[in-house]
Amino acid sequence: MAEAGPAVPASEVAPVRQRAVLVLPSNGEFDSRTYRIARTLVERGHSVTVVAVLMGDVLAEEQHPLGYRIIRVPASSIDGLPLQPLVRFGRWLARGARARRRRRQDGPPDRAARRRPDTSSPAVTPPAGPGGRATAPRRIASGLVRRLAIPLTLRSYARNARLVAPAADVFHGMAFMGIPIALELARHHRSRSVYDARDIYLDARNLARMRGPARWLIARGERGWARRAGTVVTINQAFADVMRARWQVDPLVVMNCSYRFVPPEPPERRFHAALGLPPGRRVVLYHGGFFPHRGVEELLVAIREIPDTTLVLMGYGALEPVFRARADAPELADRVRLLPAVPPDELLSWVAGADVVAMPIQPTTLNHRLTTPNKLLEAMAAGVPVVASDLPGMATIVRETGCGLVVDPEDPSALAAAIRALLDAPPEERSALRRRCLAAAHATYNWETQVTGLLAEYTRLTGRPW
Repeated sequence: MAEAGPAVPASEVAPVRQRAVLVLPSNGEFDSRTYRIARTLVERGHSVTVVAVLMGDVLAEEQHPLGYRIIRVPASSIDGLPLQPLVRFGRWLARGARARRRRRQDGPPDRAARRRPDTSSPAVTPPAGPGGRATAPRRIASGLVRRLAIPLTLRSYARNARLVAPAADVFHGMAFMGIPIALELARHHRSRSVYDARDIYLDARNLARMRGPARWLIARGERGWARRAGTVVTINQAFADVMRARWQVDPLVVMNCSYRFVPPEPPERRFHAALGLPPGRRVVLYHGGFFPHRGVEELLVAIREIPDTTLVLMGYGALEPVFRARADAPELADRVRLLPAVPPDELLSWVAGADVVAMPIQPTTLNHRLTTPNKLLEAMAAGVPVVASDLPGMATIVRETGCGLVVDPEDPSALAAAIRALLDAPPEERSALRRRCLAAAHATYNWETQVTGLLAEYTRLTGRPW
């Protein structure tokens, strides 16, 4: 449905046409923050190019209907290998092999023969550990390969991006894998850069488990990237406080809010149409990444305690096969359904068709404890009450706006009780919840309000109004 008000923020000074390149760590298909920044800049008359990674079933180059260009390039650890040193090393090995063959054919001197190992018996492979497990050296080697994959992939991405990315006034690097590419492009074109640090990456997912020298090196690298960037942007004040302490920079907070949105009344029942649900069936929505510790496992347990309700999981990610298998189990028959992710410009229309949006993110990392998930702000924009984790990055907003309930995310029974409380509330109370969500989104938690700070920072970097 239509947005309430213009997508282009008002400004006292007319913008001067400039060029921006947004660098992503993904293929960009479902990146809502990139979509909103690109859309805002295009609507203000600027030239925008999105540089992304070529992976999945997407085009290498396309023109978005809103008017910005998307270029995708390959990036892999194999492609990032330093080929010239490897070629030289291979030639050295080949020369050594030829020399050894000549010595075997000619017959070595006695002294050399005594020193040379016996090659008549087959080589022995070091045994695996108990139960076929790799020995410590093998585990160390495997870990080293995984750690080398990050810098090699970045090297590959930077080299390929440099071949196709146009010159720009600002290179905006999204996330941990986007900023080093943006910095390299800005250096190459003698331009300015922005680090959009949307997570506390050192304390998120796989990096949170890393220890020792590898963790120190990654922390040192990110701190250097943040200090080299013209500015650092992040998504909430809690993240900004952590980054300020670690990097000695002053991040700009630009929350990842949605545009102001006017949902239809009554809401469209898109999930019922897509999944063939009975008209009176209630829908609890989880939308976003299918990754560990996002609370989906807890929702799969909680939904059994909520009658006449279907849990819809809408998104993508590594755990999709696991969740699909769980949804097919007899005890969850017709209680859980999966749908693919939808593009950012369609998302709010889908979210508005849910009765409750749930986000029981688990407090497994500092990043999870402090995060303000997109799905919270999207639910508010769509006028749908939420059940969120009682964690600092979410609970403050939920309590302040009265847009739902917070709960211990590790307790499926408490999660089920909170969802039932919202679903079973009287119609007038549900209408009041809906009004509170929309009021907060239209007044404060909207993209039109948030993006003004980013435009002002762009203006400071380039000296011309954006």
